[in-house]
Amino acid sequence: MEQRKYTIRDAHFWKISWGLALASFFIFACMYAVQPLLPVFVEEFGVSVSASSLAFSLTIIGLIIGLIVLGFYSDRIGRTIFIKLSLIGSIIPFLVIPMVDSFYVIVVLRFIQGFALAGLPAASIAYLNEEIDSRSVGVATGLYISSNALGGMVGRVLTGYITDHFSWQVAFLVLAVVGLLVLASVYLMLPKSRFFHSSDLTFRKDIEGFLFHFKNSALLLVFGLGIVLQFAFTGMWTYLPFHLQGDPFSLSLQTISYTFFAYGLGVIGSPLAGWFAGKFGLRNIRVIGVIILTIGILLTLSTSLVVIIIGLCVSCLGFFTAHSLTTTNVGEQATHHKGSAASLYLVAYYIGVALGGSALGPLWDVAGWIGIVLFTGILPVTYVIFIRSGNKRKETPH
Repeated sequence: MEQRKYTIRDAHFWKISWGLALASFFIFACMYAVQPLLPVFVEEFGVSVSASSLAFSLTIIGLIIGLIVLGFYSDRIGRTIFIKLSLIGSIIPFLVIPMVDSFYVIVVLRFIQGFALAGLPAASIAYLNEEIDSRSVGVATGLYISSNALGGMVGRVLTGYITDHFSWQVAFLVLAVVGLLVLASVYLMLPKSRFFHSSDLTFRKDIEGFLFHFKNSALLLVFGLGIVLQFAFTGMWTYLPFHLQGDPFSLSLQTISYTFFAYGLGVIGSPLAGWFAGKFGLRNIRVIGVIILTIGILLTLSTSLVVIIIGLCVSCLGFFTAHSLTTTNVGEQATHHKGSAASLYLVAYYIGVALGGSALGPLWDVAGWIGIVLFTGILPVTYVIFIRSGNKRKETPH
């Protein structure tokens, strides 16, 4: 009897969906866990603000390298093995780092952890599309993506809360325990691949597929927007804890970590963006998303904590609206090799995260929070104006 793909009525559909959702939740919690801890590293290890941000940005660089390398091997060896290895490779550094007294060894371990983190995003979407029926895969994918945002939010809040009450070492050990529980659940839940077919393409052919997209100027502009959106958004969030710890706020790490609950607006923003885009057009709603992001970032210039929190919520709504529609736009602009186009967008997206993590350090040293906010607030709008003016010039007959 011929095997059929799982539908929403099958128990295995829910095992796959919840298994990957749990794995995604943990992986993204790991990725962003250090973001609220950067001021702690400055104080404890005596490093600069720019140097402390390497604990975050080098993790992302490891992830970018991992996405390319592990994506290549996932197409040849299988999906579930990389999902499980990704979890194992993410847990081990959380057990080792608390025993390390050198900040730069911690940074190296975070880089290795970042490479391991990539196993999940490199394999999970392909696994979902291979094993789940096309009419049901949207539900599973939506659950997976929502878990990304939820994991990132909880990872930041949890580490901030535990560090304030105990220490960052305890926070990492707690994450390791959570990871072990998730790993056990994933081992029990995820069924073996039934429709995986090993790719016989050479590494050179894969690279050619990637390079093909660099000839598509419209797609390059979309990749650029992915970098700019994340650069601005991550940059604001990376330096926010330093701002809120100083005068006139003098907030504790626990209180600062609560601001990351603003990410909950992302869970609302993404589906709303898709609905509005269907009615009013993708590009129009994406521009509105970018404008909302900019307004939210600029609101954080206020000396009122209430206004800052409103600004953070508004910026999250705007960012996730613009980002989700930019992701959709990649599939529309890629004429061939859509899989490698999606992978390249992920790489561009995380380049933006890495830049937002460390590249703004000198600006913080020179201009402080005002400099960070003005740069990250104005950059996305400027880029969108650049894209739209370029498109109008193409449309104008000569």
